[in-house]
Amino acid sequence: MQGRLVKKIAILALLAMELAISGCGSNIPPNTPTTSTGGNWEAELTGGTGAASQLNFVTAFTVTNTNGFGNQALDITGFGFINAPVCFASETESGSANLTTSSTEQITGSMSYTVTSGTPHGNTLTLTGTNVYGTFSGTTTTTGNLTNGVVTGTWKLTGGAGDSSCQGSGQFMMCQNAATCTIP
Repeated sequence: MQGRLVKKIAILALLAMELAISGCGSNIPPNTPTTSTGGNWEAELTGGTGAASQLNFVTAFTVTNTNGFGNQALDITGFGFINAPVCFASETESGSANLTTSSTEQITGSMSYTVTSGTPHGNTLTLTGTNVYGTFSGTTTTTGNLTNGVVTGTWKLTGGAGDSSCQGSGQFMMCQNAATCTIP
């Protein structure tokens, strides 16, 4: 009889321990802001010569990023070059962002954006956004939006397929929902 009682107590203790441990299963610590952003972004690229100087574009994407969880893929829903350069008759786009929200509701981080030509095959435009700026509109326990977003960094066009001027590099600024913006 006493053995059964000890067994029941041991089972109850194991169940209590399992419940306590399963409560620790969330990967997101409490009070960690999650930032979403989207809308239209216009990129102005400076530098380059010939075809490589005509790479300004407009894109639409969304991304959600939680502080401390690294790069998240951009969900790109639209893209178009403003000048239709010869380096890209058709293309595919990809990218990622790593956004961090401070306690003062300012967003910083990094973003990458790549455009790969289908025709002519072999040209790649890579934007390396080393600085993302913006304002956070949420709380530490909700998902907030990045507004007044600005991304700055460098760009590089490699390949040269179809036109030797499809190579170059320079600086860029990408503005959220605006043709022009300033670094905060």
